[in-house]
Amino acid sequence: MNDKVYLFDTTLRDGQQTTGVNFSVSDKMIISQHLNDLGIDYIEGGWPGANPTDNDFFSRDLKFNNSKLTAFGMTRRPGRSVENDPGLNSLINSSATCICIVGKSSSFQVKNALEISEEENLKMIDDSIKYIKTKKKEAIFDAEHFFDGFKYDKKFAISCIKAAYDAGARWVVLCDTNGGTLPNEIYNIVNEVVKIIPGTNVGIHAHNDTENAVANALAAVNAGARQIQGTINGLGERCGNTNLISLIPSLVLKTNYDTNISEEKLKNLINVSKALNDILNLQPRKNAPYVGEHAFSHKGGLHASAIEKNSSTYEHIKPEIVGNSRNVVISNQAGRSNILNQLNKLNIQLKKDEINNILDIIKEKESEGYSFDTALASFELLVRRQLRHFEDFYKLEKFRVTDERRWNAKGALVTEAEATIYLKVKESDIMTVGIGNGPVNAIDSALRKALINYFPSLKDLKLTDYKVMILSSEKGTGAITRVLIESSDSTNRHWTTIGVSPNIIDASYSAIFDSITFKLFNDLKNKS
Repeated sequence: MNDKVYLFDTTLRDGQQTTGVNFSVSDKMIISQHLNDLGIDYIEGGWPGANPTDNDFFSRDLKFNNSKLTAFGMTRRPGRSVENDPGLNSLINSSATCICIVGKSSSFQVKNALEISEEENLKMIDDSIKYIKTKKKEAIFDAEHFFDGFKYDKKFAISCIKAAYDAGARWVVLCDTNGGTLPNEIYNIVNEVVKIIPGTNVGIHAHNDTENAVANALAAVNAGARQIQGTINGLGERCGNTNLISLIPSLVLKTNYDTNISEEKLKNLINVSKALNDILNLQPRKNAPYVGEHAFSHKGGLHASAIEKNSSTYEHIKPEIVGNSRNVVISNQAGRSNILNQLNKLNIQLKKDEINNILDIIKEKESEGYSFDTALASFELLVRRQLRHFEDFYKLEKFRVTDERRWNAKGALVTEAEATIYLKVKESDIMTVGIGNGPVNAIDSALRKALINYFPSLKDLKLTDYKVMILSSEKGTGAITRVLIESSDSTNRHWTTIGVSPNIIDASYSAIFDSITFKLFNDLKNKS
């Protein structure tokens, strides 16, 4: 059997069924170009005739050198001829070179959802595929509910895909529409199908409702299927579809199947994944396989020590292959190798006793509730303070915060916080007051007012995220609180700092203090 596997992306159609996701025409054009550059064989752009956005998208001058633009729709409606079916003709008249139509392949669905006869369902499939072929378009049939239909009435499910294949469909795609089929079932059923329809004409469309979509796609290929449908980042209705960002490197690096995606192009996977997240304004999933920030992170000291000697001891591939990088985490499980790895990134050289001292301090800090896994800016400051690489840019004498909750003259509820801060900056005593919508915002406002004349670069400091974790919930309102603050500036630097205290305001101040210090230290370092 031919070992070429074709990849079909449905991010712009099935992916848009994700709750809260709506692509603009511009979004679709950007994403489709990324997919073409990656080497995806088929790009399903949407459903012409279904909405203005998809109509507009298919009217654009889309030039793909790697991919086939595919339009999605459904078979002709019951009781209509193909020539008089407006939905089917919208697909035919679109700019797409390939038409993918969906039809029922389960007798249960035919009887209960469509409420038509099995004979009419088969005729709808046959008529629609033949009509597409007469218009010189490539035809794909998505057999909806195929696996459930196969288990319910095997003979009818097979007759549906056989009708599509006999009518001239290039691909018949077996859909696990409800997402409840497991990999062993997928393999066994596909193995039966390819004895009737050549595997070079069979595809798989898996949903992720049991967290098995990628496994199901690979199982189908191993059983003989040669097309895989999926989405970028596993986007899709309910729990999503086969995640192509996970599937592609597994297929390319871990099997002997051929695809249009070279190992060189795998480096673009992380950029494609990030591009979609940026368009949707979503935070990337840090533990995502292959492309996540934590995909190649190592926390245990034994792991880090082995990684330093040979990366294959705890990594299944080199992170650079998929455009990612290794990260050795600093934590209370860390050993010398973790510390050395992180210090090498910072170009900090330490003696043996200094390393041991830093490790002891980290373990002591983490026993108090600190965690430097992600707060690497605070880790760097801790080390540099110990080594006396800098002096703090200001000294806090004290601060006071008041919080007010009241109703204004219009009867609306108003909350407002006021922070008074006393600082010593370059031998000058400063007192400032800041107003904010909460105590942390008020402290940040007061600090900026006090420091901006001395350190103008703080104008472009932004606090981009604020996270609170309760560490000892059994203590109720007296619990230890951990605060993480993410910051950025106009140089596109991003960093995270941490504060820990029984007092949430104090913990927040410590994280803000480290954020400001990290910003000023790096500004000073870049000038020298």
